Amino acid sequence: MPDTMLGVLIVEFTIEPFVEGHPGPHVLSAIAAAETLGAIVEFGPFGSSIRIPAASVGEVSGAVLDAAFANGATHVTLHAAHLHDTPVEPQGRS
Repeated sequence: MPDTMLGVLIVEFTIEPFVEGHPGPHVLSAIAAAETLGAIVEFGPFGSSIRIPAASVGEVSGAVLDAAFANGATHVTLHAAHLHDTPVEPQGRS
């Protein structure tokens, strides 16, 4: 089934400990894990977000959590919401 029919999710995540202006390896590794799976991460001052096909949410979210905790995260907040009728281009793997 094409990604445009499955829908798109926005996944927002915040990784702690938070040090303004100095994302540690727990943050950078989580971003790299999502990017390795083809997600484009919007890195913000209070959290990061990605828009991904609904079919990819488990794999990408799991990779973010695994990488963050493996590299020193103490807490990860993850929020996902369905974006209705928003097409997404399939993302290839690097």
